[in-house]
Amino acid sequence: MPPKLLKRFRQRFGISAPRMTVQTHVAWYWRMLGVVVVLSFSFALAAWIYDAGRRFAGFDRSEAEQELSQLRKNVERLTKEGTLLRASVNASESKLQIEHATQVQLGKQVKALEDENARLKEDLAFFENLIPSEQRDNGLLINRFRVDAGALPGEFRYRLLLLQGGQRDKPFQGSLQFLVSLQQAGKDAIITVPEGGAAQAYKINFKYFQRVEGTFRVAPEAHVKMVRVRIFEAGSAQVRATQSFNLS
Repeated sequence: MPPKLLKRFRQRFGISAPRMTVQTHVAWYWRMLGVVVVLSFSFALAAWIYDAGRRFAGFDRSEAEQELSQLRKNVERLTKEGTLLRASVNASESKLQIEHATQVQLGKQVKALEDENARLKEDLAFFENLIPSEQRDNGLLINRFRVDAGALPGEFRYRLLLLQGGQRDKPFQGSLQFLVSLQQAGKDAIITVPEGGAAQAYKINFKYFQRVEGTFRVAPEAHVKMVRVRIFEAGSAQVRATQSFNLS
């Protein structure tokens, strides 16, 4: 064998010949399945290591979820209790307001009844004192005439009791008139009440007695010193009875 041919044979099949690798052919889907298995195992291992690390650090996910669920239940329960308590408080406040309004109304009614009772007692005492002279006196009497400042500036409230003595064959018909002595802008003056169309409000008509109450107005800056009431019979300009009340 020629030397060159022997040398080439040794290079190809001898110790120095190139190595040949034999690989088994694997389908691509088996390769993908292996990758998926490896990745799944890796994720599971990572999750286990993560949970183990949290448990080692004192944190348990299941316990935390249980505590969170319990806290949510507590919050829901407290919310319901708070709603019920607010409804109860609102109902109590409404009840207290109603009771307070009722007490105020009852107080006003009691005060009005007490005032009415006091006036009735005064009327009874007046009539009891008047009975012995009733047959002798045939005139018109004014009793308990009083004037007080009203709630508004320049407003005054008057009150009086009228009585017709003697034989009462027919009702007395007439009207009231007030002479108001006052001081305004440093000057003394006397004004007459009523004026104009307001005279109808001062008409009187009674057979035995009549309690008269009302108000009249003057200038807010005026200072009222005295008020005189006069009684006129219908169709006559003569004063049947008069009485004064001093405010100063």
